[in-house]
Amino acid sequence: MKITYDQAADGAYIELATDVSSEAAWTYLCDPVEMKGMINLDFDENDVLVGIEVMGASKRLPPEVLAAAAPPRPPK
Repeated sequence: MKITYDQAADGAYIELATDVSSEAAWTYLCDPVEMKGMINLDFDENDVLVGIEVMGASKRLPPEVLAAAAPPRPPK
């Protein structure tokens, strides 16, 4: 598992699968009203959860998690 955090965007990504072959094939957008914020779930081609994107992360995740997170990867 790997967590990245973009402080400027206040967005965190929790990468559950570190295997390169487990890239997201589709994303489920959770209801932002029900979740009280934007949370997206990424699934691979076998419908296995491979990542979680959390926007407004400073309000949704513990500070120690964000402090230990790596900076985001530069875009390809």
